[in-house]
Amino acid sequence: MDRYRIGIDLGGTKIEAVLLAPNGTELLRNRIPTPKEKNYPLILNTVYKLIQDTADTIPDHWIFSVGIGIPGAVNHTTGLVHKANITCLMGNPFRHDLEQLLGQKITMENDANCFTYVEALKGAGKGYGILVGIIMGTGVGGGICINNKIWQGRHGMAGEWGHFAMDPHGRNCYCGNRGCVETQISGSGVEASFHKTFGRQLKMQEIVTGYRNKDPHCTTIFNQFLEDFGRFTGGLISMLDPDAIVLGGGLSNIDELYDIGAKRASGYAFHHPITTPILRNMLGDSAGVLGAALL
Repeated sequence: MDRYRIGIDLGGTKIEAVLLAPNGTELLRNRIPTPKEKNYPLILNTVYKLIQDTADTIPDHWIFSVGIGIPGAVNHTTGLVHKANITCLMGNPFRHDLEQLLGQKITMENDANCFTYVEALKGAGKGYGILVGIIMGTGVGGGICINNKIWQGRHGMAGEWGHFAMDPHGRNCYCGNRGCVETQISGSGVEASFHKTFGRQLKMQEIVTGYRNKDPHCTTIFNQFLEDFGRFTGGLISMLDPDAIVLGGGLSNIDELYDIGAKRASGYAFHHPITTPILRNMLGDSAGVLGAALL
């Protein structure tokens, strides 16, 4: 690399910055809370100040690039943010406004694409031609990398599996559809299923622990979670036939996804035998911000 690189990962609860030296060494990492009052000028200026504070540590006369991962996408035609979890970004020219403040061009990409990209370059997906990323946390997202390049698609939304409507009789999703993947295999979705079925509230980790301790209620809900994961992932393999799948997000730490979940995915895929590896990410929470820096 011939420059310093600043990466920013903008999330609903925290904003993270990283600074990479020209040789790729990580020099600085900083996390700040995302403003609770989510209005556009405040988010814009908070991100700008974090970039400036990071840039101030770079030696004089060195150029630097800026890459930003956001929980949404930028419309290729209008330059406006759309489909963003931080809703105040939607309809605003976030990239353009930051470029105006900084006085230089920046790169902006969906945060799940940043995750998949860096796992392809430096993580669990290194060496695979077509890598599919699935992020499973509070929600569900994903990305596609082909030969270490992000595949954005016609509308810049490639890999947004979270809002594929899988069950027409499922729960309503905030996107306006019913039975989206996100309502079934996200942490919040599984928790909602437990509450609807048994009338009490448990966190996802409590459901996982209950399943391992053979609690019948937790076993019912967790088995459905694994079945839904298998149905979705098996269909994804049939559609894209990727060389590998890498899982990210908090739920990627659930060991059962890599044996029971993978076996159920094989049962739902069209072709047999299935040899597609389902991989645990290597870079964890660092993936998004490092991916942004390397854009």
